[in-house]
Amino acid sequence: MATDGVKIIDGDTAHDTYWGIMDLYDSGGDFDAINKEFPLVQADYFDDFDNEVYVTSCALALWEIGQLTQDELIYVKTVIDNGACKKEWAKNDEKDGKARQKELDRFWKKISQTNNKVRARKKYRKITNFYFQPDDLLTFQLKDGNYRTIICTSIEQYRGQCNYILVPTTYNSSKKPTVDDLKDKEILGRQIGSGYDQQTTKEKQPGIERVWNLSGGNCNFFFGVDKIAVDHKDFINFKDRFEKVGTLKIIEGLKETGSYGYQGNFERFETVFADLENHIKIFQCKKYPVATLCDI
Repeated sequence: MATDGVKIIDGDTAHDTYWGIMDLYDSGGDFDAINKEFPLVQADYFDDFDNEVYVTSCALALWEIGQLTQDELIYVKTVIDNGACKKEWAKNDEKDGKARQKELDRFWKKISQTNNKVRARKKYRKITNFYFQPDDLLTFQLKDGNYRTIICTSIEQYRGQCNYILVPTTYNSSKKPTVDDLKDKEILGRQIGSGYDQQTTKEKQPGIERVWNLSGGNCNFFFGVDKIAVDHKDFINFKDRFEKVGTLKIIEGLKETGSYGYQGNFERFETVFADLENHIKIFQCKKYPVATLCDI
């Protein structure tokens, strides 16, 4: 079962399918390319449940952009009538099965009618006036008077949203830091299981041997850093609490995501960094030497 709820767009498969089509559409992709990348009829799929999730989310996107054909509509109806999701949800709770059926009934009523308001391609504005830059080492002061530091590892822009990706360090001192002061500190991160052999893991994550060496070298796992995302429009309200004190570059291959969370105000930074050990315990991350993860 690959969904979080009974709605048409719920869970990873539905989101990846629907937004995958919309991203191609908004970027100017032609309809042949979209149909090739996301064919409504899949030659292979995991099971009937996942197929229904994929087909309905795909059909919704195609209908919204005015590209759902009559033949495709007939196929969607056969998938809906099979009732795979309804049956699966009903095993857990009869109410869930009925809720899924109601969603499908509304969905079918919608897509079986002509779409008179075809969704236009969207153009998202790119932010260019950044507050900070990738690899900036930023410091900020908490109520206790001590300085903490974070590293801005990257800036991500997607569908009009612009996020600064920040990685916590363990620096905590009354002294305003310099880059040299970080060399004996740590960065928060975590191990991620690898289903590949060692050589393939190394190829997929260049630099991972540096982390493996901390555990003796005979290892096989991926690595990711603890990431805090702050939206550009939120950061404007408290960016002045942060000061750039240098640049510190995490090795590119080691910038993968170990965990990911959003913060929308400075009070959240107060909560996290006032008791970083508690944050580490709750989110089960670990400390990794700056000298291991960074290009210094």
